[in-house]
Amino acid sequence: MYKIDEIKINQNASIKEALEVIDKGAIKVAVVLSDDGLLLGMLNDGDIRRALLKGMSLGDSIAGIINKHPVVANINDTKERILELANEKKLHQIPIISNGKLIGIQDIREFLAPKNKPNKVILMVGGLGTRLRPLTNDVPKPMLDVGNKPILHTIVENFAKYGYTDIIMCVNYKSEIIKEYFGNGDKFGVKIEYVLENQRMGTAGALSLLQKRPKDDFFVMNGDLLTNVNFEYLHEYHKDSNALASICIRKYEMQVPYGVVNVRANKVTSIEEKPTQSFFVSAGIYMFSPIVLDFIPKGVFYDMPTLFSELLKHDFPIHPFPIREYWLDIGRMDEYRRANDEYEGVFGL
Repeated sequence: MYKIDEIKINQNASIKEALEVIDKGAIKVAVVLSDDGLLLGMLNDGDIRRALLKGMSLGDSIAGIINKHPVVANINDTKERILELANEKKLHQIPIISNGKLIGIQDIREFLAPKNKPNKVILMVGGLGTRLRPLTNDVPKPMLDVGNKPILHTIVENFAKYGYTDIIMCVNYKSEIIKEYFGNGDKFGVKIEYVLENQRMGTAGALSLLQKRPKDDFFVMNGDLLTNVNFEYLHEYHKDSNALASICIRKYEMQVPYGVVNVRANKVTSIEEKPTQSFFVSAGIYMFSPIVLDFIPKGVFYDMPTLFSELLKHDFPIHPFPIREYWLDIGRMDEYRRANDEYEGVFGL
């Protein structure tokens, strides 16, 4: 059971302050306490991401997003009772109360979860990397060094850190370099299999080449991304949302370089000088239920936007996962240079 000193927070704190507490604590939650130790509520990473999706900012108060009625257990409850409660309510942590006051947080994973999780990680690493030539003339883009190791090495390490060690790499261009470096994954503490794309399959089409259908929800990620996203957060968010598919998104802003003239009924209604427009864009990281594979045609080019359009036609639940962590798509030379400049500050060496 975890002590609460490092994860407690005042109800008047900002979202930014809550994030600092959540990220620093071992179990990734924040507890909101009164001055005399009574539990006023809890916050987790998902609560904050949902708040950001609604347009709240990091400086806003947490008052409106606190879960004020968390499920709790008593200090005298048995392990079996706590597990029963966790299973019934689909909880990962349960506050432990004594005489109405919070004394600690029980992480259910201490009771049950194995270190290595069964969810497969499918990495799309078959691209040509044409925009990074001449660097990619002899090396596939995911194997370009950023910091002191290939981009793909950092991706594998990050998944392994969260216990996701069953990895499939969908390869094509200069695949022998990737296979020679990673082998079966033993020296990286993971298990790696390879799927060879003999032709361009698109960002989703390669999934039709999998030899075995995943039994559990699985990750899909582009192999040219540098990010410290918490993949366990994404997994828990996906499960809590009961989603068939979850897509990581980033806020992207662009400024129109001209004055925008708004016209209605042949009259000018307003003029905006160089307005900034904001969009959510795909971050190239996904989590899927195995059912999604039924909608991918066999052995033909098929991209992710087409797959999501098909899922939306069937009104399947698709949920966005807003990324607040570091993220960089290394597609152009300036982004490659930026990645090398920023690597040590984000990941260390």
